[in-house]
Amino acid sequence: MVLLPGKGGVGRSSITAALGQLARRRGLRVLVTEIGDDPHDYSPLARHFGRDHLPVQPEMLTPGIRGAILLARTGQELFLKSVLHSGALARAALSSDALRKLLNAGPSFREMGVFFQLLTYLRMRHADGEPEHQLILIDMPATGHTLSLTGLPDTLLRLIPRGPIADHLREGQGYLHDPSRAAAYVVTLPETLPVTECVELLDGLEATNMPVGGVILNRVHEDPFTAAERSALEPILATRHVFGAEGFARNDLIRREIARLRASTPLSIFTVPELRQDGLIDAMTDSLERGERMPS
Repeated sequence: MVLLPGKGGVGRSSITAALGQLARRRGLRVLVTEIGDDPHDYSPLARHFGRDHLPVQPEMLTPGIRGAILLARTGQELFLKSVLHSGALARAALSSDALRKLLNAGPSFREMGVFFQLLTYLRMRHADGEPEHQLILIDMPATGHTLSLTGLPDTLLRLIPRGPIADHLREGQGYLHDPSRAAAYVVTLPETLPVTECVELLDGLEATNMPVGGVILNRVHEDPFTAAERSALEPILATRHVFGAEGFARNDLIRREIARLRASTPLSIFTVPELRQDGLIDAMTDSLERGERMPS
């Protein structure tokens, strides 16, 4: 299971789709997911597979890759079904206005639903006895929601140490805290705000005991100038207004933010170059397959 968190606009959905395609190339059965509020909401991840939104239940999007949206209500229904041993009773319970309001308003109830739906997919087995989904990729929402989910087992187990909820939380915790079964890869850009949020998110993931496999640095612009050319141009740009100076300065910013990121974490930093939208996912997949990393 791989979580892909990061600031909005850094390309999480594109990276999720590309990693799914890469895993499929390697012969794995893949499930791509995202956390949502409404099954009919527009989905950037689904668009990479020619759809407007992901299905509520795992469904084949392309050979080797299934997709599903993680919804609080779906997970809550699955949990009640496991406790009541009846899908009809679970649906009837959730049709209660009072219970539905409680689940929508109560702290952590949304994350509990998503958590249990994800746990259900982790439990599924293929005919050969292996996991039905050999890799589950999760296009995560904003930073706060990510940490709410990764910190959910510890938070709720302090409040609910026994019973069926606690049993499921401990089982899910066994996945989330095991680096052989789960990892987060934070997606960011070589820009000031995304790098700042990336560093904060890495600290938050560590605090919730979520293993982190590395950082994926997306849209890394290739500097067309050599070090000698830069040294020759800098004095000219300091005294004259020259067309293209903004682009020249952008490369300085990129190098500075990459250096700041590298100084903030010992984790591997995988790079994806700035790519054209045409054929984006295939090109991104090729880049990820090469496993390009920032030199330490």
